[in-house]
Amino acid sequence: MEMSGPQIGRALVVIVDDRVSAGERSDGTGPLVTELLEEAHFLVDGVVSAPGDVVAIRSALNTAVIGGVDLVVTVGGTGVSPRDVTPDATTGVLDRPVPGIAEAIRASGLAAGAVDAGVSRGVVGVSGSTLVVNLAASRAAVRDGMATLTPLVPHVISELSGLDD
Repeated sequence: MEMSGPQIGRALVVIVDDRVSAGERSDGTGPLVTELLEEAHFLVDGVVSAPGDVVAIRSALNTAVIGGVDLVVTVGGTGVSPRDVTPDATTGVLDRPVPGIAEAIRASGLAAGAVDAGVSRGVVGVSGSTLVVNLAASRAAVRDGMATLTPLVPHVISELSGLDD
């Protein structure tokens, strides 16, 4: 596969799904997020899965941050059910929230008819020099969320790297 344009940065995808992490179901959104990130000129380090457990999600996020990726996109666990703990886990690793991006993703998702995106509790913020973004799990929410996110990320990465000084 040929990549056009310069790489914006490195990314990691975290799928939060009990059945995917247990190997009981295949992951349908990781490849989609990877494709969309690559189209946006990211080098995707990989896709990992975690159950809907605060400790497991925090561990995946901390590993990504320590590994030096520029962007982590989590998919799933952003709703209101008892197992939807991705925003709670993410908040525990963030140094600074970036609520405007989360609000834009919710508003855009709802306008596009992705109800799970519109009612998502997903958060966005910075941990160290990594931008962490929570997306709802439907393919519509992922597609719309990525379309909203990808034009904003280069600016955030540039600010975090200090290249815009």
